Parts: sequence; C-alpha cells; structure tokens
Amino acid sequence: MDILFVCASNVCRSPYCEYMFRRMVENDPELKGKIRVRSSAVLNQMKEIDEKTRKSLRREGFSDQEIDLHRPGVWYRDRDKFKDADIIIGMTRFQIFLCPFPYRKKCTTLSEAATGKYHSIPDPWLIEDMDRYYAEMDKIKGYLLQYFEKLKQKMG
Repeated sequence: MDILFVCASNVCRSPYCEYMFRRMVENDPELKGKIRVRSSAVLNQMKEIDEKTRKSLRREGFSDQEIDLHRPGVWYRDRDKFKDADIIIGMTRFQIFLCPFPYRKKCTTLSEAATGKYHSIPDPWLIEDMDRYYAEMDKIKGYLLQYFEKLKQKMG
C-alpha cells in the first residue's frame, strides 16, 4: 500500500505526518514492509522543512540527520508519488481541490480517514508560539494514531 500525505507546501503538516506515520508502520511487525509512506505539496515548492516542524520532530525523537533527509516536493515534480499512491491524505478539503484532477478520487482528509468526519487541520506555519505549535501537531498525531488503528484492522 502506498500512502501520500499532502499539504500546501510540504514543510509543516505533511512531512510531520510522513515521519510519524512511517515510524508507526515500521514499528509494527504486521505492517512493516507492507506500506510506503511519503509526502508532497499541492501548491508551493519550498526549499526546506519549517524550523518549527523540525523542533516538533525532534520532540518526537527524530534526529537532525533523519529530518535533513526530507526534501519538500510539489505535485508537478512528484507526479509519480501521486500516480503510485493508493490513498492521498490532505489536511483540508481545499488541498483535495488543489490535488491534480486525475488523482482526486484517491483523496481524503486526515480527519475523515481517521474518524469518518471532516475537521479542517489549519496550517500551523503562522503560529509563532511553540506551545501552540506543539498543540496543533499533537492534534495531527492524534488523527494519525486513529488512522493507524483503522488501517491496521483493515489490513490485519
């Protein structure tokens, strides 16, 4: 199975999802090797991961060396990621709208994948206070944990 997380610029929410969800999969003996997890952007091409996201990933135990492996992508450069994905998971319905048309039928939002209900996951990029930023990332982590459990039941 191939999962692609997307957000506007692939520097905050989607790389956080990629790192966290990949770790969940790799730490699960039943799912390890069965799921590929990647991320990309549907709007902007940026150069590097956001510093606040870097801090959030460090907080989760990822090293700078691991984080430095992330290269923000964007759909027109990552066409194969979109084509190969079995499911494309965005943070908002607007990102689904921005997803290239041929792939929209594979799209959902993280909240819908996790809970069956839509809740927008706003872009934390403008949040300057790190406690508030961590709180937003913790909400994303909660959705990822819920989606992981659903996926595990489905594939198990």
